[in-house]
Amino acid sequence: ANCCSFYFISLVRGSEGLYMVNGPPHFTESTVFPRESGKNCKVYTFSKDGTLFAWGNGEKVNIISVINKGLLHSFDLPKAVCLEFSPKNTVLATWQPYTTSKDGTAGIPNLQLYDVKTGTCLKSFIQKKTQNWCPSWSEDETLCARNVNNEVHFFENNNFNTIANKLHLQKINDFVLSPGPQPYKVAVYVPGSKGAPSFVRLYQYPNFAGPHAALANKSFFKADKVTMLWNKKATAVLVIASTDVDKTGASYYGEQTLHYIATNGESAVVQLPKNGPIYDVVWNSSSTEFCAVYGFMPAKATIFNLRCDPVFDFGTGPRNAAYYSPHGHILVLAGFGNLRGQMEVWDVKNYKLISKPVASDSTYFAWCPDGEHILTATCAPRLRVNNGYKIWHYTGSILHKYDVPSNAELWQVSWQPFLDGVFPAKTITYQAVPSEVPSEEPKVATAYRPPALRNKPITNSKLHEEEPPQNMKSQSGNDKPLSKTALKNQRKHEAKKAAKQEARSDKSPDLAPTPAPQSTPRNTISQSISGDPEIDKKIKNLKKKLKAIEQLKEQAATGKQLEKNQLEKIQKETALLQELEDLELGI
Repeated sequence: ANCCSFYFISLVRGSEGLYMVNGPPHFTESTVFPRESGKNCKVYTFSKDGTLFAWGNGEKVNIISVINKGLLHSFDLPKAVCLEFSPKNTVLATWQPYTTSKDGTAGIPNLQLYDVKTGTCLKSFIQKKTQNWCPSWSEDETLCARNVNNEVHFFENNNFNTIANKLHLQKINDFVLSPGPQPYKVAVYVPGSKGAPSFVRLYQYPNFAGPHAALANKSFFKADKVTMLWNKKATAVLVIASTDVDKTGASYYGEQTLHYIATNGESAVVQLPKNGPIYDVVWNSSSTEFCAVYGFMPAKATIFNLRCDPVFDFGTGPRNAAYYSPHGHILVLAGFGNLRGQMEVWDVKNYKLISKPVASDSTYFAWCPDGEHILTATCAPRLRVNNGYKIWHYTGSILHKYDVPSNAELWQVSWQPFLDGVFPAKTITYQAVPSEVPSEEPKVATAYRPPALRNKPITNSKLHEEEPPQNMKSQSGNDKPLSKTALKNQRKHEAKKAAKQEARSDKSPDLAPTPAPQSTPRNTISQSISGDPEIDKKIKNLKKKLKAIEQLKEQAATGKQLEKNQLEKIQKETALLQELEDLELGI
């Protein structure tokens, strides 16, 4: 079936009803699903492959086949507010708010699991909270898990009458099953209590027993809640640990730290170069790198590798979110919510900026599964005015735009999902694609000027100095950004240099590293003495790194346990001292 010749904006749900729209290039209302008018639709969902569609209209929950356009099942669930299909479309999970009877007796089960083929109810559970209401399935549906009374219950092959396994720790607050095929892994979070730290542990199913059963463990004190993010290959988890209150008073958002835990037992704290909140962290689909957006505004964005070393720094800007394209070759950095909707679209293979569109007042962003198109929307109740959606090409062109009438609201809009591999990755283009929709110039708000200054010349004063991306920074007095070739050469040069240093340190293992006190007088000569600003800059950076190593050694001497990446830094001291000596001898 030629299912990828066109695709839908999965659905538009609002006060005008529920309807499907054909995706690029047509943007006409779809005949797959006749428009359901009225304001009663509370929820809808697609199956993971986009072939099934379910919605609740305030009376029934219906399932249709998107391919055959036929109604498959209809369930009497007037209060259903959450729906989800299992990964292989075997089960539809539905959730209604839990209620107890007036005499205080327990309420009836409110989480139902229906067999999609037969329409029969496989199992009902009591699930009081909306948070994590849906059971978690492995991709092949061999495994299904639920958090019940601080334990994780595992079911096998959709047999919900028998608990196949239990993971029991002190008080499991949350868990996340790993994506992908067997062996299945699970990350669990246990909050700290009575002076004991919080921790996240990784297990391989079904090996839960014994003190050494965990694949990896990471404990931390500053955590009221955590977000756990598996990479696609299930080799590592990123943990954002947050406190509700920042006791130093530096941040309104509380305090966040970012931790890396790998299934091989390695763990590290990701060192973020700027203080402030962590707004967003996302894995690339390659599973080899991740992007973090962090720091007080204007926020920094940095790509890190699996050693938690920075690979590329995007500088600072008005941003609080990051979105990798499905194929992982394009990254969008954006500032939504209380920011103005500026987006930066980057080619992350060559670290080249593609476009800088502005989607003002956006409350929703989603990549199309084809990796070419983007959907942004302004939805109620987050914003009740100027509701509508836009479809963009990543080069910045608006291809389709719909504004709802001023007396109406838009509640939800999303793409129809497709499985990975349906759409092949295409070569990145930098030229804006043609569009019949006129591009919108964002309104530039002028700064308020008090009456006494209104007739005087404007002085350009900035509250914050914005930092450019690392390949746009001026190099040794030349303001031109580094070209693609120059970037490649720089990387090659750095790799060769590192290899030489490694070889040198391997050949002379008995050479003791230069004691730090001897290098201290040399460090005091911070004036430019070479006449070459590039060499002076390198010397300054090396001294900075050596000073940081000295501080880490002092911490180790006091008995503090260092992270793996901090120990690696100390190991580099000999090579750094040698490089500093070479530079200073060459002066």
